[in-house]
Amino acid sequence: MQKQIICIGAALVDELYSATAPMLLATTNDATVHRSAGGVSRNIAHQLALLGLPVQLISVFGNDGEGDWLKTICSYTNIKLDAAITTHSLTGKYTGILNFDGSLFTALITNAELELITPKHLQKHEDLLKNAAYIVVDANISVKTISWLADFCFENSIPFVIEPVSVPPAAKLHKTNLKGVTMLTPNEDELPALCTNKQLESIQQQAEELLNRGAEKIWLHNGAAGSILFTKEKTIHLAAPTVAEVKDCTGAGDGSLSGFILAQYLGKSDEESLKVAHTLSAEILQVNGAIATHIKQEDLLELVKKYYPN
Repeated sequence: MQKQIICIGAALVDELYSATAPMLLATTNDATVHRSAGGVSRNIAHQLALLGLPVQLISVFGNDGEGDWLKTICSYTNIKLDAAITTHSLTGKYTGILNFDGSLFTALITNAELELITPKHLQKHEDLLKNAAYIVVDANISVKTISWLADFCFENSIPFVIEPVSVPPAAKLHKTNLKGVTMLTPNEDELPALCTNKQLESIQQQAEELLNRGAEKIWLHNGAAGSILFTKEKTIHLAAPTVAEVKDCTGAGDGSLSGFILAQYLGKSDEESLKVAHTLSAEILQVNGAIATHIKQEDLLELVKKYYPN
């Protein structure tokens, strides 16, 4: 059986409101609205499925019309839901407010009951988990579950990736033993939140703390400045490609991680994987929504030459 990518975490309905003029505080702003399927883990699963990889999504869906809608989209894109949970609570929702230039002004999130993704639930599906090529989680799930997964992945030699999502969920992990974690993917705000020592000032020192706590790789996302991949042996810097027009920044980070995992799945080096990741992120920035639905695997690999000709 072909090994699968297993994504564990949020599946949400995304509503993105884009201001049609520079944002004004404490008053009404004209905007357009775009509704799409979202959630960090669901976004990653969706993008990987469109890129031709076998994917399972373990998430929590509400027993409502929006939950049914998200499940239907998963079915259309061939995302398997063999270990997903349906609850009587409402399906989670992400509401993003975008500035006139496409940058995020603020956002609100209501998650379905992700605390239902417990070690006990996952233990019922250990045969599924053991067939994973990668296990990817977002930090919306509980620290207890993340720690269990880190131990499980270490014992079964499965690459384990944690996407911190934002500062509050990242901060939950600041005392967590990271043995068994293949990669953490913070941005510059999330990186210090992950650290136990809050006095560390440089990103190098902060990354080193996480590496010393057991993580193998720290991949720092720095927006338009590109990204840096830290390991104990090396540090790789890669500039972000130039994008003519940013339509929507939502999901660019999720897409970047999807590109990296695809490249690693195909056996590419860390340097090559970063280029694939940045290429997919650049394409997502130029479309509405968090998914690049117009790109197949062969298209993405060819596009790398456009953004990184040398």
